[in-house]
Parts: sequence; structure tokens; C-alpha cells
Amino acid sequence: MDYEAVLQTAISIAHEAGAVVREAFPRTALDHVSFKGTVDPATETDTAAEELIVSRLRAAFPHHRILAEEGGGDDWRASGPPIWLIDPLDGTNNFAHGFPHVGISLALLVEGRPVVGVAYDPLRDETFAATAGGGAALNDRPIRVSTVEWLGRAFLATGFPYDRRTAPDNNIARLDHFVRRSLGARRAGAAVLDLAYVACGRFDGFWEIRLKPWDVAAGILLVREAGGRATDFAGGLDCLSGEQIVASNGHIHAEMLRVIREGAAAPRPDG
Repeated sequence: MDYEAVLQTAISIAHEAGAVVREAFPRTALDHVSFKGTVDPATETDTAAEELIVSRLRAAFPHHRILAEEGGGDDWRASGPPIWLIDPLDGTNNFAHGFPHVGISLALLVEGRPVVGVAYDPLRDETFAATAGGGAALNDRPIRVSTVEWLGRAFLATGFPYDRRTAPDNNIARLDHFVRRSLGARRAGAAVLDLAYVACGRFDGFWEIRLKPWDVAAGILLVREAGGRATDFAGGLDCLSGEQIVASNGHIHAEMLRVIREGAAAPRPDG
């Protein structure tokens, strides 16, 4: 498979979906937002962008499988033909509130491994792209992770799971540990861009829990191809599920894993 040719098609599709997002932003009002859970929103734009992406991918790659956030699809863990993981609008809450920080993510997996990844910010017109073994780029210019060597000078990103109101482990304990030990931590609300920002050096590290494969697949490839590391909380390479993920420039990775272990204990119940 010609990964570069596939990448160019994926970029074109992401840009087309981005036009749909730009046209709708910031006109989407909260009364047009539905909720898949208590704090997990979806908009008509999510659906429209996903339908466009799926249609274009099926036309370009009729033998590939597809798994998308809104419409579901094939099991990414099952063996079979290459599979696309799609997040048509990462940062829906941001989008619905007129907060200009959203991303579109497309990743192609071959035998369970990301080989093509695109993270597109349609509001800034920034295209982060990578192929396995081909490096990572931002708007066609090669990117590399940062050179920060210790956590005390690191600028980090994270997020919180949609069940954060009720789950004993909602990532707050880890955040407390990190803000005490780093230069700072941000929660911008679009994991695909958080990972892309690690890849290009805007962030030095990122961690999160209970994401989905379509949230992280493209970003994992971007980070690794830009010279960084992406692992689970134990340091293992199998982080594609999104259940646990740590991504960094590599220099601070061991420190981040130590801090995560310190903050792993769930808060004690009252009394």
C-alpha cells in the first residue's frame, strides 16, 4: 500500500469535512445539541461531517473497513482489511459554545497498527499528518517534539472522562500531582489536537483516561513519527484503546509515568 497516496486522499477528505465545520461555526446554538450522556454532546455538524467522511472513504477505499464515533462500524481489534478510525468533530462541547478549538481525525490501521494519520484543525487551517516510517508534518513542514528534559519545565495537557461526575477515578487526582510538579497543565477539550500539539512541540506531554480509539489513533502516530513516545500508564505500547494514554517528547516520559502512579489512587469516600 502506498501510504503517502492514502495520506493525501485522507487530507483532502479532512479538508472537505472541515469546510462543513467552518460553515456551521459558530452558528450552532445549544438548543440544537443532543446528548449521548450527561455531558457528552453531539450536534448536527458532527453527523454531517461524519457522513461526508464515510462516503468519501467508501468511494476511495471500497475494501477498507470503517469505525466512526457517531455511526459506529467495524471492530478495530478484529483481524481483517485495513480499518479507518474517524472522529468527525473532536471538541463538540467547544464547538457548541463557540470556543474555537476543534479537530477532525482520520487514522488508518493495518493489522491493528496506525499507518496513516491526519488531525485537521478547520478553524486554524492546520493540517497535522503522518505516515508510518514517513515522519510527521504540519502544513507540509516536518515537525518534531520538544526538547524539554525535565517535568518542572514541561507544559502539559489533559482531559476528563464523560463519567467524571460519578466515577471514582475522574483524573482529578493526577491533575493535582501534575500541576504541582510541572510548568502548567491545560484542558482545552480536544484530545486529537492535544496529541498533535505534543507532536509539534506546543505541549511537552499529555495524559488522559477513558478516551476512544478514534480520539487517539492519529495522534499516537503523529507523536511517534515526530520523535516522541505514546504508551499506557504502565509504559506499554498498547495504548490505542484510549483507556489510558501518556504521550510526551520522550525526555519527560519516565517522570510522567511516576507522577501518574502517585495520582492513581481514587479519592477516598467521605467518612
